[in-house]
Parts: sequence; structure tokens; C-alpha cells
Amino acid sequence: MIIATAQKLDNAIDRDWWRGATIYQIYPRSYQDSNGDGIGDLAGITKRMPYIASLGVDAIWISPFFRSPMKDFGYDVSDYCDVDPMFGTLADFDAVVDAAHRSGIRVMIDLVLSHTSDKHAWFAQSRRDKTNSKSDWYVWADPKPDGTPPNNWLSIFGGSAWQWDGRREQYYLHNFLTSQPDLNFHNSEVQDALLDVATFWLKRGVDGFRLDTINFYFHDAELRSNPALPVERRNASIAPSVNPYNHQEHLYDKNRPENLAFLRRLRAVMEPYGAAAVGEVGDAQYGLEILGQYTSGDELMHMCYAFEFLAQDKPTAERIVNVLQKVDEVASDGWPCWAFSNHDVQRHASRWNLQPFAQRMFATLIMCLRGSVCIYQGEELGLDEARVEFEDLQDPYGIEFWPEYQGRDGCRTPMVWTTDNRNGGFSETKPWLPVAPEQLAKSVAAQEADPHAILHHYRKAIKFRHAYPALESGQHSGLTVENDVLSFFRHLNDETILCAFNVSNSPAEFTLPTGDWLPIGEDLGSAQASKDGRVELAPWQVCLRLKQ
Repeated sequence: MIIATAQKLDNAIDRDWWRGATIYQIYPRSYQDSNGDGIGDLAGITKRMPYIASLGVDAIWISPFFRSPMKDFGYDVSDYCDVDPMFGTLADFDAVVDAAHRSGIRVMIDLVLSHTSDKHAWFAQSRRDKTNSKSDWYVWADPKPDGTPPNNWLSIFGGSAWQWDGRREQYYLHNFLTSQPDLNFHNSEVQDALLDVATFWLKRGVDGFRLDTINFYFHDAELRSNPALPVERRNASIAPSVNPYNHQEHLYDKNRPENLAFLRRLRAVMEPYGAAAVGEVGDAQYGLEILGQYTSGDELMHMCYAFEFLAQDKPTAERIVNVLQKVDEVASDGWPCWAFSNHDVQRHASRWNLQPFAQRMFATLIMCLRGSVCIYQGEELGLDEARVEFEDLQDPYGIEFWPEYQGRDGCRTPMVWTTDNRNGGFSETKPWLPVAPEQLAKSVAAQEADPHAILHHYRKAIKFRHAYPALESGQHSGLTVENDVLSFFRHLNDETILCAFNVSNSPAEFTLPTGDWLPIGEDLGSAQASKDGRVELAPWQVCLRLKQ
């Protein structure tokens, strides 16, 4: 195992550390249990820091660990400034930051600002009556004359986005679970309180934030109903097809222009710390356009990711080029962050039905794209989606739409560290979600012992990205598709790299451009060229060259 050498991290000096960074997402419930209760925790992350450092990543993103009733597993926050006891203490968090920084790794935490838990003290006060000091901190609305909700907005988790509250005799907005009321960002006191939350964690040493559902912060103040989405456009959605959420064009319940002013305020809070943010743009209809808006210039967010490569359909070479060209069109002054898997979608090895060679190609591809990169725990092991039986389900989303949609538990099962016990080295007791038996053969220990394992390929791909400034922070050009071969150039100053990928199950031919091209990336399987510059690409093979 390669261990990263300790280095001093100074965000004030290296203010562009995030640009081109490789970020490793940790879902703490499922990473490492340190106290034998079957649930991963912060101390477990500290224990596994040498492994994380061995990957060569620049930063970790830790999914929520704040106090929470866990109706949505931490994405329903009841106290933004404390650690939930199941994950440990603030001292345990400080230990994570210290261990990461000593390993040369920055720490980003998942801030859920659009909504809280209904157990948050703010909501408990807000719902008392219509006159208390926090009565306007959440989105309250009177019913229509017939008693029905004020408009047609829908929840991502199914049904109306409005919940009746008998104490106030009003509805409150919840874009997610009924136990996740939406904060009212039109109230400046709410904005101030959330900026104070960000400051609390920045002072504690975090290097940045992953911002959950960044485009959901503001709602239409007039509460206008969304128009229907034409049937032919419903295939593009962040919700499963069985969810009526897909039937609307979400113009008024999210994506509001007022959000830009708040994002400027948030950026100003981060600037003195040299911190960076990556926003999750939860919208399949306008995701890339919003990415462009939110990352334009130096006053908004540093980077955002949309759902183009988190979608169900396997990307073809043509599709990849179309997405990259669209980003050039709508976000030429911005910075994307790419991901193929995360805690909310089926693992891409299963989602796209990838064989091992294809998995390796996509791992190399993402490290060559212009933008920053997120990889999700277990992705580096080539894990498939785990099968979770209905009686073991924890995710309310999956329980609601079973069996047509089986929820997010299959990508959240515990990390597999060893092969020789039923819990994969994750815990000494029964885990909160079962360890998938079929994943044990792909454990970290098994792959460390196999020099040909995909884990080593991910390490090589990350190291390759770090070796060339053009790949980390350069521009791209020459996006081309020919015979299922995707190719483009990455360039920065005098460095130009040619990247070509056979995105298919069939052999393909590629011809090198005119000039002298030095072979690079041989340990990533980069193809050789004939004397006349022709390259025979095997299925899912890459061709990488440095211009001399």
C-alpha cells in the first residue's frame, strides 16, 4: 500500500486547490464501525485514513454526521453544530480533520441547507403560532378555500410537497420527506443563521462544503403552480419513472434566480478561509444551465455537479461529447465536477452493466475530463450494486416505491475491507445494512494482494491525473467522435495531452494527429501505435499521448 507523505496544507496560499481535485466521498454510516454498534462512525474514518491516503485523493467529502432523528439518514438535521452520538463527538471530528491534514488530504463536509428536520429547534418554535420570532423561518402557506394545498408542487419522495399542520392551520413546504420542512430563504435571518453554521465549521478546520440540493434553496414567493412536463420530456428526471415528480416542469419550487445573491454571500464567508464548495444541482431538465449560472466568475460557487453522468443510460461516445459541448456552451466561465456514482444512485458498474475492462476505461476517462472529480467509496473496488431484500430496507424512498424502484440502500451497504468474515471487516456485529456476500471477493484486502485488481488501476489513474497539470486544471478542445472513439485534447501552457477512448464492446481504429506524440499512461493500458500513426483499440481501450 502506498502511503501519502505528510504535507502542509495552506488554503490561503493554494486558493485553487479545488480546481481539478479528486474528491473521495465517504458515507460514514457504511465506512467503518469502530465501536461495535453496527454503524460506521467518525473514529472509523480516522482509522482508515492511511487507506484513503493511499488512493492519492486530494480531499474527502463526508456525508452528514450532524445530530438527526435519521429519518433520511442525516439529511434531516436537528442540530447543525454538533455531531450525532451514533457518529461520535466533536472531538472525533477534530481527529478526522487532523488525520486528514497530516496525510495531505483536505476535508469537505455535506451541508444540508435547504431544509431541516422537523425536530430542529427552529421548526419547533416556528410551528407554535403565526407570530413568534421564527414564524417565518419556514415556508408556510394558507390552504385554498377548499382546504387543499396552496399549489401543485410535488415532493421528490412522492405525493404533495405540502403537509398540513393543525397548530398553525397552515401547510408547510417539504420538497423531500414530510419530516424535512423547507427553510424560507426569503427571510434574511434564515440566511444569516445558515452562514453562521458555515462559519462554525470553517473555524473548526474544514476546507470546504458539498452543498446538498443547492438549487432548492429558494421557492417562488408567489407560490405559482408548476406547468405540466410534456410526456416526451419525462425520460429526463432525477426521480425514478414511477414517481409523479416527473410530470412537472419545476420552474417555481426550485431553480429560482434569487438564489444567486445568497450564493454570493456564502462565497464571501468562505473566501477568508480559502475554502471551496461543490454544489449538487438536483435537476435533470436544466442541470447544466444551472451549473453554469452557479459557477460563473469568482463570486459564486467554485464548482457544481449535475446528473448527466449519474443517469441510468450508459454513456456512449456521442453522448459524452454532447454533454461536454453543452458544458462549454453554458458554463464556459464555470467549473464542473464529475461523478459516475454516489450515495443516491445505483452504482455505475451495475447501472451501466459494465464489464471489468469498461470499468477501467471509465475510471481513466473521468480522470481526463476538464473539471474536478468525485469518486464514491467502493467505486475504486469496482463494486456492483448490492441486492437488499425488502425486509432489510432502510431507505424510505425505496420502501415507498418498492418493487419498481428499490431505493438507495443497494449503494449504501457497508464497505468491504476483508474477505474472511461475513461483515467484511466493517463491524464486529450485525451492520445497519447487510454486507453483500457477493462483494466480499472484491474486498480491499483481496485487491491489495492482487496486482491486477481495479483498486490499483484507480490509484494509477489518480496518480496519472496528478502528473500532468493539463489534466488537473487545463482546458479541453477538439472534442470528436468517430467509430465509437471519443477523443479530445487537454492543454495548459506548453503541455498538450491527447486522450482517446474506445467507448464500445468492439475493436476500433484511431489515427494520431500529425506531430510527435510521446506514449504515456502505459500502466493504464494505453494502446500502442503503428509507424504510420494508426492505433488499433481493443474494446474499452484508451490511447494517451503527450505532444512533444
